[in-house]
Amino acid sequence: MAKLPDMSETMLQDVYFSDFESASSRIFRIYRHLPLHYHEDCDEHLYVVSGEAIFHLNGTESIAKPGMFVRFPRKQVHGFPRVLIHPFVILAIDVPRRRPDDIVFVNPEDGDAKSFMGRNAT
Repeated sequence: MAKLPDMSETMLQDVYFSDFESASSRIFRIYRHLPLHYHEDCDEHLYVVSGEAIFHLNGTESIAKPGMFVRFPRKQVHGFPRVLIHPFVILAIDVPRRRPDDIVFVNPEDGDAKSFMGRNAT
């Protein structure tokens, strides 16, 4: 977690462990409200490492806590409406690799790839 900054102007920052076309693994930190969105081209597998947040999936909200594992297929709407305990850090495995710009916000006014992830902001 030392590589993830304490603060970010984007919704999240990430660091890749592996990055292959067939799959990628990374760790990321969510800094604030992450609006409802989906990914067109990958299935996501998330494991909560630290912190707590409200997690929205399939129209249901629950609290994401350390040790929780969530899997959802491409095009399934999800989001983190509120971070409860910082730092909120997640280990993610994306199959196939999720392109950094593969994010579609349900409400386009909520953001775009540049406001979503630090690597896209530059």
